[in-house]
Amino acid sequence: MDDFTNTAELAQGSQKSPVLVIIEQHVLARTCILNILKRELTGFEIVEMATTSGLSWFSGRDIRLIALNIGDKEITDPAIEVSLAFLSEFCPKASVALLSNRDDEVTISAAMQRGVRGFFPKSIPVEVAIAGLRLVLAGGVYRPLPIVEQGGTSSLKALSEHLDVPEVSELHEGNGATTLVPERAMVDLTPREQHVLEALQLGLPNKLIAVRLNLSENTVKMHIQRIMRKCSARNRTEAVLRWSRQLNGHAHLRVRSS
Repeated sequence: MDDFTNTAELAQGSQKSPVLVIIEQHVLARTCILNILKRELTGFEIVEMATTSGLSWFSGRDIRLIALNIGDKEITDPAIEVSLAFLSEFCPKASVALLSNRDDEVTISAAMQRGVRGFFPKSIPVEVAIAGLRLVLAGGVYRPLPIVEQGGTSSLKALSEHLDVPEVSELHEGNGATTLVPERAMVDLTPREQHVLEALQLGLPNKLIAVRLNLSENTVKMHIQRIMRKCSARNRTEAVLRWSRQLNGHAHLRVRSS
């Protein structure tokens, strides 16, 4: 076995911790992913293996998520079809996430149609990938938004899902050049909005956030809408990303004291 870690020894470890599995044939890539996830997703036993055959060591374990790297292959590739069928049969309760070199809408839609809960192109920032994995682990679905064509030009709002740029509110043309004018900078969050956003960081769905903060689900939805508007975010994942970056000093988001 060329795995960096001895799979058999890992399988005999803590039988109580839920398991998150990384399946990647290249040793360097999968151990890098392993180290990142161990740091970011606590409370899980995170293991890595080269092929789906390594899952046999974890029969009976509580496997919550399997991240499978398909590289350049299409979803309709026979090898990928076989792997997905095996994962569905062997771990019916586990969510499946795909890592891919592709980011086209056809591939992503085909993956979703086959029950994949998360689709992660390798072009996305690691912060977005972590937030997406948290969402999948909480029972949600993560996929990049499609880039909508409008009059032959890609939608700037759709592009803002893929790029860490503010939404564009205006286009100014002058002296033969076109300048993108971003929306206003992110504004202050109230203490309650900060609490809701921190819960979003954990990947919690609205129902659990409501229980955690003793709020109604409608109130939680209202706070999330306000947070996304203040952060100029298109969705929950982007709001989490912008919040994470401001914690690291990359943005100017402040919390009001009253």
